[in-house]
Amino acid sequence: MRIASLVPSVTETLVALGLADRLVARTGYCIHPAAEVAQIAKVGGTKTVNLAKLKRLRPTHVVVNVDENRLETVEAIRAWGADAPEVVVTHPLGPEDNPALIEQMAATFARQPGLAERAAVMAASIGAELARTEPGRRVTRVLYLIWHEPWMTVARDTYISRMLARVGWQTWPEMHGGAKGAARYPTVRGDEAWRAEVELVLLSSEPFAFTDAHRQAAHRLCPSARVLHVDGELLSWYGVRAVEGLRYLRRIAADNAGPFLPS
Repeated sequence: MRIASLVPSVTETLVALGLADRLVARTGYCIHPAAEVAQIAKVGGTKTVNLAKLKRLRPTHVVVNVDENRLETVEAIRAWGADAPEVVVTHPLGPEDNPALIEQMAATFARQPGLAERAAVMAASIGAELARTEPGRRVTRVLYLIWHEPWMTVARDTYISRMLARVGWQTWPEMHGGAKGAARYPTVRGDEAWRAEVELVLLSSEPFAFTDAHRQAAHRLCPSARVLHVDGELLSWYGVRAVEGLRYLRRIAADNAGPFLPS
């Protein structure tokens, strides 16, 4: 079994499940855990996969994600004919989907010794953190920014938005982007009426590197809001990272409760 993971959070999860020695390819964004992934060949970015190099590595399985990888990449891999690996498609839409993701990995790579036991422990840990992360009685209006020029945010049916909802942080605008595509990450023009009601602006650490200057610009975008830099990996990576991510979310919600969250 030779696994290529084109999804950073899944690469980290597969290593945690004991499959590091089966991973033959990763993207340049698959950076955790550092020591283990350093030994795995890089095949470009999540959306710029070097297909020729990937094919030379002869994977039996390629793990992809609906949001992070391009459909044309998947179609090109499936077109390899007799050399085509099994394409494992992942698409968790919220933190509550993580146990199913772990089960999917365990079922796909079931022949690996000890995998079922490690997967059960991981799924139980995520389940326990989900149970501890429940929203308060009051909803806080939040703008979660992932890009600048243009400002870009997240629709309510994305993993990030549903993650934030676990502590009562409701993302704006009030829209759903559908199962896939650019509508899942809408732009903010700066003239929307709902901006005046936003209480908290979150500047994600990825994929855009926001600075203090962007913080000031974000405050001008939503003048009534508090602006906070947050760890994008912890709030958007799924799989094993969800355990630490849910703990982090509870902590920043408590630290920034102020008038927003009940005590």
